[in-house]
Amino acid sequence: MVAHVTTVAFEGIEAVPVDVQVQIAPGMPAFHVVGLPDKAVAESRERVRSALIASGLALPPKRITVNLAPADLPKEGSHYDLPIALGLMAAMGAVPSEMLGEFIVLGELSLDGTVSRVAGVLPAAIGANGLDRGLICPADCGPEAAWASGEMDIVAVRSLIALANHFKGTQVLARPEPAIREDDGALPDLADIKGQETAKRALEVAAAGGHNLLMIGPPGAGKSMLASRLPSILPPLTPKELLEVSMISSIAGSLSGGRLSVQRPFRAPHHSASMAALVGGGIRARPGEVSMSHNGVLFLDELPEFTPQVLDSLRQPLEAGETMIVRANHRVKYPSRFQLIAAMNPCRCGKAGAPGETCRRGPRCAADYQARISGPLLDRIDIQIEVPAVSATDLIVPPPAEGSAAIAERVALARNLQTERYSALGLPYRTNAECSAGEIEEIGRPDEGGMQLLRDFAEAVRLSARGYHRVLKVGRTLADLDGADRVGRIHIAEALNYRAITDRLPVAA
Repeated sequence: MVAHVTTVAFEGIEAVPVDVQVQIAPGMPAFHVVGLPDKAVAESRERVRSALIASGLALPPKRITVNLAPADLPKEGSHYDLPIALGLMAAMGAVPSEMLGEFIVLGELSLDGTVSRVAGVLPAAIGANGLDRGLICPADCGPEAAWASGEMDIVAVRSLIALANHFKGTQVLARPEPAIREDDGALPDLADIKGQETAKRALEVAAAGGHNLLMIGPPGAGKSMLASRLPSILPPLTPKELLEVSMISSIAGSLSGGRLSVQRPFRAPHHSASMAALVGGGIRARPGEVSMSHNGVLFLDELPEFTPQVLDSLRQPLEAGETMIVRANHRVKYPSRFQLIAAMNPCRCGKAGAPGETCRRGPRCAADYQARISGPLLDRIDIQIEVPAVSATDLIVPPPAEGSAAIAERVALARNLQTERYSALGLPYRTNAECSAGEIEEIGRPDEGGMQLLRDFAEAVRLSARGYHRVLKVGRTLADLDGADRVGRIHIAEALNYRAITDRLPVAA
């Protein structure tokens, strides 16, 4: 007799069903796991054996074969422990095999028979709901799985004994409830920043339209403070965005206690990050920082200090909104629609352009430093501003009366206009930054004065096609902030001012 238990393998954030087939046959005592298992799956034999012994069940002295089908799909991770153990228990008659056919199973086993948390429970639960099945998962992951559906059967267990008793009816386990993570404390407020009104305006525009932003200024000007306060003016995640973000976090194993957060992701990797850490990869092709910041913010401080090849790897995710990781044995796709916020000094010593300071190497220092950023990457950054040094006078004056709450209201109104506009047109976009080139030419078409200004600027600086469309997107966002139906000359003028730095930077294309 062959017992069958269904579990999943992960391809990106998609859960692919895997049939765990367990056979106990006469022959020399042996325990084999086949079906392209990795090291963690192969080692499950010892964990399963010890967990069954701790639960009062001993493996029979026979030949045990576990096949993970389809056999040509690589199997990775420790979540195969529980389905293998349940398959063995079903083959030995300890649990009813017909009941196991109604569930997708995943979980890691400890040597004492307890079930430990694993990554990917939320995508597995969504996949199980799509197959009209229930889910058996670790108790610590129960709140995470409960978000998949309010009607599907979810059994969140702490041990093999508790699961066996549940099937026997002697210890019925309650269905877990979905949980939201309580965020610790209030977010940093823009009212803490004195001066830098131009930078605050640019931050508001970037938040309203989901635009990428680059801040250039001397050390201590407040670039990092401004970036850290961006989440305080961003709207909370919509239910669809929350599900997308949580599925990536679940695959990465970063959902604490199975609780979801409604705040947008804010990731700030160190400039020593490798390409695999930033865009994803590794042995298991795990999501990188660009995917972990999906529907949120990726902040790159000291931008030129990143390896140029690592920075250029951002170009495809910035344009396509997804990351395709291709390896010899598999191909994985992760959603990566993030908002890039970057900060950099004007030169390596940081003194170029600072009041009362002189760069020792002169213009060559700034040219060499800024040339580490490629022209094509800069062309994908919609808003580029200079952040001047803060003077003592700025610090003495009282703090600004307007804080993040007032700015967040304007941002929310602008985003609502964009959502309604694209929904009425039947387009899948949520912000102006996501809009395609062909559609923004109609939606963001300026009036006659604005078009003439844009035409003159494009001829003067040889504006690229991508730069042209990004000016239209920023102009459309500025009009949304003003509540205007048409993009005017004043909106195009401000949008062009945000791109003026590109034409002055001595970058290498």
